[in-house]
Amino acid sequence: MTRTKPAGTTNTQQATSKSQAAYEWIRERITSGSFSPGYRLVLSTLATRLGMSAVPVREAINRLTAEGLVTFERNVGASVAMTDPDRYIHAMEVITVLESAATALAAPHLTPQDLARARELNAVMRSGLTDFDSRLFSALNQEFHHTLYSKCPNPRLLEAVEMEWSRLGHMRDSIFGLVPRRPQESVCEHDDLIDLIEGGGTLDKIEKAVRRHRTRSLDAFRTHKTHGAHSPHRSDRVDQGA
Repeated sequence: MTRTKPAGTTNTQQATSKSQAAYEWIRERITSGSFSPGYRLVLSTLATRLGMSAVPVREAINRLTAEGLVTFERNVGASVAMTDPDRYIHAMEVITVLESAATALAAPHLTPQDLARARELNAVMRSGLTDFDSRLFSALNQEFHHTLYSKCPNPRLLEAVEMEWSRLGHMRDSIFGLVPRRPQESVCEHDDLIDLIEGGGTLDKIEKAVRRHRTRSLDAFRTHKTHGAHSPHRSDRVDQGA
């Protein structure tokens, strides 16, 4: 009698599921900062922690390498990618264009509650300027902007914005700790942006306002990179990324 294979996952599906689980687990630790830049990703150690073989872990590492979050060096192995200022700048240039467009398209769909939430976040950011925590400020800053662009009706544009932020990984924390005056300037620009949206500003004006706001942060970082670093090499890397 021929045994019928029970319905369910195949071996291939199980392997894919394990690889995806490993990918998500490792990626979350990189983006959260638990695995810091330079942290060595030893396959056997990760496989043991995840309770699986090294094969799906290797597949996950390959995906993360393709995304730029992990680097692989011959005879050394895989490690969390160091933060490269030029790579950060290039990524933020892309995010600036995409997020500006997404925010403009989202503006007509934002509710009074959305804008109140944005003002609340900005108020918390302003209150933290005295006893400054750059990581907390950066997290609030990202939530502020996400609140304004998340209602974008174009799913592909919204996906592109989220993907670019995701690709920044551990670099996305903040430039605010590096550029002393930028946090104060940023919260004032946030107020102006909310006023513009509430006042029914055109999509073109909103897009330009967001782009100008993001560009000013990038310009401040470029100035720091050129004049404020001690070395053109390792010490010139972003302190955990904006």
